[in-house]
Parts: sequence; structure tokens; C-alpha cells
Amino acid sequence: MKRGLEGPPPEERPTPAGRRNKQGIRIDPEVEATHDPRRTVISALVKHEPGVLSDVSGLFSRRQFNIESLTVGPTNDEERARITVVVEEPDPGIDQIKKQLRKLVPVISVRELEPDAMRRELALVKVSADRPDQVAAVAEMYGGKTVDSCPETATIEVTGARQKIEAAVETFSQFGIREISRTGLTALARGTDETAAPSSAAVSADEANRQDEHPHTQTADDD
Repeated sequence: MKRGLEGPPPEERPTPAGRRNKQGIRIDPEVEATHDPRRTVISALVKHEPGVLSDVSGLFSRRQFNIESLTVGPTNDEERARITVVVEEPDPGIDQIKKQLRKLVPVISVRELEPDAMRRELALVKVSADRPDQVAAVAEMYGGKTVDSCPETATIEVTGARQKIEAAVETFSQFGIREISRTGLTALARGTDETAAPSSAAVSADEANRQDEHPHTQTADDD
């Protein structure tokens, strides 16, 4: 009689907690539990090399995180780039985003920014130019500037916080919006505080605190 590997019978074997998503990745039960979501900004310092953005965006796609915007750009160090991500997730989901980002090889450091961090976005709004004087007045009200105009349309550039951009877009809608392009948010910490370069000790403490809060939580990578 052929025998299999020694061990407990199937009905006594431990079963990982959490369901699997469409990609077959197991969802952390703590992340899926009911928690109030909040919007926050995560800044990641990464190696400036091909494929980094693909790695990061692929992570968000596989994990099905709720991403509002993702921007990437160079820093003062030509070998490094900064990725800024705006997410709206419950606290367990935000913790998972930071944890999974830190596991990616091109990622140097990850940090959730404080609520008072400097946050800016740029928007280009193209509207009908039937009332050019009124369009110009609205642009001035929001500190915008006209970057293109013709008898039919005017394109206004507006820079500021998300709330300012959304208010400007709503006000410009009275003229008939033809097109909108928004860059997504970018952000920096205030003062001498470094945006995405916390000390390794701080990162270790952050990880330890999460382990203390959720000592038995199983992540998708643990399966």
C-alpha cells in the first residue's frame, strides 16, 4: 500500500485564515475587517532605475489597494527618485502598503507623511472661451495663469492643494470644461524633517509596533 508523507490527517491540518482574491493572493483578515478608511500620503525613496514604477504599481494592483494617485519624479540625487502615493484605506491596509513597499528591492525607504506636510498638485483646465474676461477673473481668483488661448478655448494652469484644485475645477465648469489633466499629488515634509528617509531604527520600531498590535496577523506573503 502506497503511503504519503507523514503528518496529521487533512481535517486536522491548520488552514490559513483569509480568503483569496482573483489573483490567488490571500487577503489579510485584519485588513479586510471593517475599519474606517482614511486618506493619507506615503512617500517612498527608490533607486532611479528602469522598472521601479512598474514594480510599485504592480504591487498595488495585485494587493487591490485603493490608490487615489501615484506620482514619480527625480530628486537632488540623480541615482534616486521619489514616489508619492495618495491612498484611502483603513489603518491595517495602510500598514500593509508600507510593509509591502519596504520589501521591494528598488525601495530605499518608506514613510507616511504627517497631516501638515506640504502637498501640491497641478491641473490644466481647458474651457470654452465664450466669456474670456470671466474666465480670466476665475483664474486670477485661484492664482492660476492662462497657458494657452484661442478664440474657442482657454487653458488655465492651477497649482495647489487638492481642495483648491477641486474648487477651481468646479468653478470653471460654468464655462464648459473641454478637458482636464491633473498631475496627482506630490509632497514634502515640513522644516528640517526628511520626507522619506527615516532612520533604520525608526523603521524597525515602526515594524515592531505593528507586530505588537497584530501579533497573530497573517499577511499574504506568509501563505
